[in-house]
Amino acid sequence: MSKGLVVALSGGVGGAKLALGLSRVLPAEELLVVANTGDDFEHLGLSICPDIDTLTYVLAGLDNPVTGWGRRDETWSFMETIATLGGEDWFRLGDRDLALHVERTRRLGAGQTLSQITADICQRLGVRTRVLPMSDNRVRTRVRGENGWIDFQDYFVRQQCRPVVQELAFAGAADARPQSEVIAALSGGTVRAVVICPSNPFISIEPILAVPGMRAAIEDCNAPVVAVSPIVDGRAVKGPTAKMMRELGLTVSSAAVAERYGELLDGYVVDAADSKGISTRLHVAPTLMTTLEDREALARTVLAFADSLG
Repeated sequence: MSKGLVVALSGGVGGAKLALGLSRVLPAEELLVVANTGDDFEHLGLSICPDIDTLTYVLAGLDNPVTGWGRRDETWSFMETIATLGGEDWFRLGDRDLALHVERTRRLGAGQTLSQITADICQRLGVRTRVLPMSDNRVRTRVRGENGWIDFQDYFVRQQCRPVVQELAFAGAADARPQSEVIAALSGGTVRAVVICPSNPFISIEPILAVPGMRAAIEDCNAPVVAVSPIVDGRAVKGPTAKMMRELGLTVSSAAVAERYGELLDGYVVDAADSKGISTRLHVAPTLMTTLEDREALARTVLAFADSLG
């Protein structure tokens, strides 16, 4: 018997690990993954959606386990040729990965929505879990450093997170509409839990919450909202989370992440080393996911904790 729908908010690598765990312990029809699109950008004339693609590849079993991004068994003839020709090769697109971006760009140009394209590509790659963008409208994360505002991928990839982060903004968010199926699911009265995956709260989760109506729909869905901390023993598991927190004047801790989410949370899952100073109702469990078994175990833990809050 179904216990209801689990709605998971996710960025890329870290969030995709828990999303995979959830997909393996839940029937496909009981999981909806909402992907951040603030990282999206245009490169070499192509529409690139890093977090959607990471989720798609992970759920399809096609991800690169070494890099955490891109496809496994990749080849790089395109990038080698681009470099030879003097083109921009700072954002690496493998030959197999490139096909997805070319096809997405073609379909967007033909008038399809990002939601339609994502659903069809997932189906073609054997992904049964629903993966939807937070919005079909353009939202772009921007970073203000010591030399002014830059696009997120410029900060993250081209400059390897070197600029000191002074401010973040989500260009286009104020005018964007939340993805309609996501809002319908949240308002449908069948949500078992909303799970905030262990993604960077500033650049992966907050862009989703910045889309008008998204945060309110989550608050009003009458289901427990449970986050998993991206911090383990005072360090970020992946990416620039800890560096960003320090530069924004925050303590690098699970408590600081919980405070950032505020009253949105009903529960918070943290590692044993990170449980101090948190007022949100806690569940302490191993949160470092290095194996497939870890991902499944954490997914079961999060669901059981959410059910206990229901």
